[in-house]
Amino acid sequence: METKANYVIIGVFTLAVIAGVFGFVYWFQNIGGTGERAFYRVEFDGSVSGLRVGGSVLFNGIRVGEVSDLKLNPDRPQQVVATISLDKSVPVRADTSIGLEFAGLTGIASLSLKGGSATSPIIVGDKQNPPLLQAPPGATQDVTQAARDTMRRLDDFIAENQKAFHSALENIDKFSAALARNSERIDKIAAGLQNLTGGSDGNGGQLNEAAVSVRKLSDAANGKIDLLTADAHRTLGSIDSAANSIGRAARNFDANPGRIIWGGSPAETPATPKAKKR
Repeated sequence: METKANYVIIGVFTLAVIAGVFGFVYWFQNIGGTGERAFYRVEFDGSVSGLRVGGSVLFNGIRVGEVSDLKLNPDRPQQVVATISLDKSVPVRADTSIGLEFAGLTGIASLSLKGGSATSPIIVGDKQNPPLLQAPPGATQDVTQAARDTMRRLDDFIAENQKAFHSALENIDKFSAALARNSERIDKIAAGLQNLTGGSDGNGGQLNEAAVSVRKLSDAANGKIDLLTADAHRTLGSIDSAANSIGRAARNFDANPGRIIWGGSPAETPATPKAKKR
């Protein structure tokens, strides 16, 4: 009988210790240890997936409190209202930014508070009537969530275009097979192009030879043009000399036309008669 009584006492004591440990843990997680607490309501537009009651509240990355309540806004069901309990010394100001932080890819979220200017007024959190903090649009998204959304859109895109991708792969296979069947012809075409453009050393080739021929023809044409230009200059010089001779002959004719008709030396200029003396 006494043995059974001892077992009962031990069992009750064990259960009391376990209950005390769980109570302490719950108290520590939800009350955050000793000290006065400040309470706020945070309003989110959209899903707060990953945020749980008892989740951490971080201020500049430091745990300062926990989420004590989560519920939908009855007037606007797309909104979620979270009640948070913080250490009263945390300076929550009017311009403190609000968001969610996710732990890697696990999806577990913490409510994040950041900064605020020193000139902005401090908002006092009252337990009976907690002040409302409005989270900005997109506060529920982070890098990992955006990556998950991107992967989901990519998966949807692949699923929608599966037939197109399959057709493209089939066309690539057909093209590769056609290249394999005509490999000898392609080699001949490549050899022809090489002969046309030049050898492996970049010399020879029909195009290069044609370019050399055109260059030689151009040089010869330039030489002939130079010769023609010199001849033209000489011809113009002869014409100019003939023109000068004709000009002199014309001037002589004007001065003494009799010489041209009768020949001889130019007529002497008659002397001016002297005046008679009285």
